[in-house]
Amino acid sequence: MAVSESVNPVDLLREQIEGASPDVLQAMIKTFAQALISAEADAMCGAAYGQRSDERVNSRNGYRHREWDTRAGTIDLAIPKLRSGSYFPDWLLTHRRRAEQALVSVVATSYLLGVSTRRVEKLVEQLGIRQLSKSQVSEMAAHLDAQVEAFRNRPLDSEHYTFVWMDALTMKVREAGRTVNVHALIAVGVNADGQREVLGLDVASDEDGAGWLAFLRSLTARGLTGVRLVISDAHAGLVQAIGAALPGASWQRCRTHYLRNLLTKVPKSAQPWIATLVRTIFDQPDADAVRAQFQRVVATIEAKFPAAAEHLDQARDDLLAFTGFPREIWRQIWSNNPQERLNKEIRRRTDVVGIFPNRPAIIRLVGAVLAEQTDEWTEGRRYMGLELLTKARLVNIETDQHDTSQPDPAPIAA
Repeated sequence: MAVSESVNPVDLLREQIEGASPDVLQAMIKTFAQALISAEADAMCGAAYGQRSDERVNSRNGYRHREWDTRAGTIDLAIPKLRSGSYFPDWLLTHRRRAEQALVSVVATSYLLGVSTRRVEKLVEQLGIRQLSKSQVSEMAAHLDAQVEAFRNRPLDSEHYTFVWMDALTMKVREAGRTVNVHALIAVGVNADGQREVLGLDVASDEDGAGWLAFLRSLTARGLTGVRLVISDAHAGLVQAIGAALPGASWQRCRTHYLRNLLTKVPKSAQPWIATLVRTIFDQPDADAVRAQFQRVVATIEAKFPAAAEHLDQARDDLLAFTGFPREIWRQIWSNNPQERLNKEIRRRTDVVGIFPNRPAIIRLVGAVLAEQTDEWTEGRRYMGLELLTKARLVNIETDQHDTSQPDPAPIAA
């Protein structure tokens, strides 16, 4: 229930006292906390709620609810949302509460299962844990698992997800007395409102075609539709899985990851020159210029490094899939960089654990981080404008039909 902006904290407190409410302490705490939150939101807006003022720079746009655990009990606080930007009372609440609970749960589970070391004990102390019982860990894990499972299995009810980024992160887990590598498969999409959204998470033993196909089919079963472009690194079997599970979708190979692969084909002394040449492909003003420059770069590299030129030429269609979409969004779709920033946040949490006690522990922690990130994206500004998104959906991707049989242009001067 949202808090009325016209409520006088003093009047509300008097009503609670006169009514002899058994929760009067909790009501007092909530009243004053809401008053402080409301005052801070008014200060950010430049005027009080409902007040007309020339100094107003923003206005409220509803509420989002957050639970606040106190010694008087759990209090439901209504956090004002703003029409421009966002507001969060960091002085009172902590961002990523679910993620931090998940981290505590994973470390505590490791400790209780006997797979921890002195390092884990130090981590427990750093997290402020003095004593944890099995029942506390069990209750915490059950609460988090319910939230994460609801997030992972929610219906993808957007009208379409035009662009989807995919990546796999390697994690270490103990299974059958051994430490093995497993892969956390993650998909992020742009929904019909232009907002980024984490679409799914799964853990697979092998990062192969079967794992990717099962993951994509689970997404389509939940409602993933309208995908026009999948952006990722060259994961094994992913391209075939896209063709099988997402008919009509093209694949954009991440330009950043590909360049790293290409540079291994030439001597170290030539790598800066090759990198500079390849980057000129992506600096062109339109699709035709991009393709023409690509051909020139291939011809130039071929004069000195034929193997590298062949490698680049074979990747032509995969690297230039972005040219089938509006120029204004090329930077957002020609690489997996947006996903890399998300991966960095995941690694910041999982590196603390090191080796996970089991697969559910991976899903619990990574799923909690992804759920919190989706909340932040929902409250933030659009990742893509609706007009550009509509324009992108009207474009026919025909990268496989581009004519590359014309005579080779003159090589670029070395």
